[in-house]
Amino acid sequence: MGHLTFAINVTLDGCTDHRVGIADDETHAYFTDLMDQHGAMLWGRTTYEMMEDYWPLVASGKIDVPQALLDWAMKLQDKPKYVVSSQRENFPWNNSHHLNGDLAVSAQTLIERTPKGVLLGSGKLAAQLDQLGLIDEYRFLIHPIIAGHGPRLFGHLLTDARHLNLCESQKLSNGVIAANYRRT
Repeated sequence: MGHLTFAINVTLDGCTDHRVGIADDETHAYFTDLMDQHGAMLWGRTTYEMMEDYWPLVASGKIDVPQALLDWAMKLQDKPKYVVSSQRENFPWNNSHHLNGDLAVSAQTLIERTPKGVLLGSGKLAAQLDQLGLIDEYRFLIHPIIAGHGPRLFGHLLTDARHLNLCESQKLSNGVIAANYRRT
């Protein structure tokens, strides 16, 4: 049976704005490796739309990027991508699928039929899935930055505390700390 891993970049003050962190070859290589370890991606509509506006252009060679970003884009192109949305049903990006119906049931079904696990990359959706008790693992790339603004991790969307066990941590050469936690 698969598992659900929530992975996100976060600053020291909890900001999850993708424009704030250190987006270098090392962080992209980390996320590419993490994506390789999972069988599918899961996003909310907003994250999907942000991704579909950029990464297919990178994969097609229309945007010149360093090799680490190209590697991510090429692998993401073929990776099954599932999107939760009540506002949109058509997701034309290669290998993208609408995950509809009751969130608890549809997400659990996706997790169960994906033996390598599902990688979740949307903050608001993560809060909903966390409330349902479906997140098994949390992968935070903690950036040595105090943003002072922006969306916050779980942004007041959780009703009670989560206690996690640190499974592994790694300091990247750019000062980012990769922390891997599991629910207790």
